[in-house]
Amino acid sequence: MVDGVEKSAIFLLTLGEDEAAEVLRHLEPKEVQRISAAMMTLKNLSRDEISEVFHDFVVTAATKTTVGMDPNNYIRAMLIKALGDDKAAGLLDQIMHNSDTEGIESLKWMDPGAVAEMIGNEHPQIIATILVHLEPDQAAEILKMFSERTRNDTLLRISTLDSVQPVALRELNDVLGKLMAGGATGKKKLQGGVGTAAEILNFMGGALETEMMDNVRNYDPELAQKIEDKMFVFENLLDIEDRGIQLILREVQSESLIIALKAASEELREKIFKNMSKRASEMMREDLEMKGPVKLSEVEANQKEILKIVRRLADEGQVTLGASAEDTYV
Repeated sequence: MVDGVEKSAIFLLTLGEDEAAEVLRHLEPKEVQRISAAMMTLKNLSRDEISEVFHDFVVTAATKTTVGMDPNNYIRAMLIKALGDDKAAGLLDQIMHNSDTEGIESLKWMDPGAVAEMIGNEHPQIIATILVHLEPDQAAEILKMFSERTRNDTLLRISTLDSVQPVALRELNDVLGKLMAGGATGKKKLQGGVGTAAEILNFMGGALETEMMDNVRNYDPELAQKIEDKMFVFENLLDIEDRGIQLILREVQSESLIIALKAASEELREKIFKNMSKRASEMMREDLEMKGPVKLSEVEANQKEILKIVRRLADEGQVTLGASAEDTYV
């Protein structure tokens, strides 16, 4: 089955270079990288495959409206009429051109090694402020290139980072802006805290993850527990490859799985069902439908027991957490 990234790649390949470039201009760095990588792998596409992608595009486009599409000109004209040229210009600069993180956001386009070299000698607080603006997998790759002391200190600061003074953020952004030409307009708000620390740690893996968590635990056991609780939740089973799901299901009791799935999304349920035999999935669906109301605490308890199995299998190298595309089974 062709996924969204592959569909996008096929669609862009059928456009002219200028049109495709115009589309890519509006995407985030990670989206551009994923679609570009998919385009490189596409070969010998059949007419039917291309037709199917165009059909899906037409169906999707038909459901869209012009409301909210390119509102800049409308907003500009409205504010000028209401406030006059000078006042409107000042307000437009604030609401339509968020420059506080423009230089930092441009790091998303760079290789992790280049970013690590650029910011590696900065204070860990500055490094933490920068990394929370990046995608967790890129931040993890950058952290891997630092010394143990810098890694641990930076993670602690990420996990306790609540906010940054706007003036300090602008000054940091200005410094980075001078080091780089261009960059994408910032769209992501500061997302420090235990959630961000957990997301980054999910991509560290192995000994580095253990080392960094031990350091946090020595500093603040409660903080370490909060990070661990965020690192891998039940819905993250969606990120595990099908073979990994099959290995997990072999070790999970049916009754425990039924209770755990009571609060699961439909998408996760379907992922579980498709990795069972047809007969087993039919029985599981029936049991789930017949199961009466279950206390949320009971659901969460069963989900945690399943996650313990997942974590053990991950530690044994049988399943991969974080949906790393580079990891393969041998």
